Amino acid sequence: MKITVLQGSPNRDGSTAVLIENFMKGAQESGHTVSVIDTAHGNISSCTGCVACGYEGPCIQQDDIAQIREEILTSDMIVFATPLYYYGMSAQLKTVIDRFCAFNASIQRKHMKSALLAVAWNSDDWTFEALNAHYRTLVRYLNLEDQGVVLGAGCGTPSMTRHSRYPKEALRLGKSLK
Repeated sequence: MKITVLQGSPNRDGSTAVLIENFMKGAQESGHTVSVIDTAHGNISSCTGCVACGYEGPCIQQDDIAQIREEILTSDMIVFATPLYYYGMSAQLKTVIDRFCAFNASIQRKHMKSALLAVAWNSDDWTFEALNAHYRTLVRYLNLEDQGVVLGAGCGTPSMTRHSRYPKEALRLGKSLK
């Protein structure tokens, strides 16, 4: 299976990267191909709502979304990876998801698999409620098949994350993919 990870953290070496690294290791050990798209450092503009794409592209903006679109549409699975920023995904990841507008129907027709990897400094029991609800809505709307979530509460630094149970959960999730 070809897996595309949409990495939404501006901190390339942060806690999100720890989960991605472990997820990738598990998925690759199970024979899958994994690529990571760094949404935080790409040339990706916000959707303007112009609808020149007719909701099925191409987008008239000349940025990295064309390559991201191709990568996603040639994949079997999308993994959304993000730090928790004010109880939601990073703006960088959300910007890419907003640009799905130009190829929603193509994603929906593929019946792709998906997963969510997220980290947060907070460890309150409600920390991930809004993000999890948003992810579930994306799964439903885009006709994705959820393969699992790893919600790393109390993962404020890479060291905290490495010493938590969440890297092993991400590894297990990657290994469990069929």
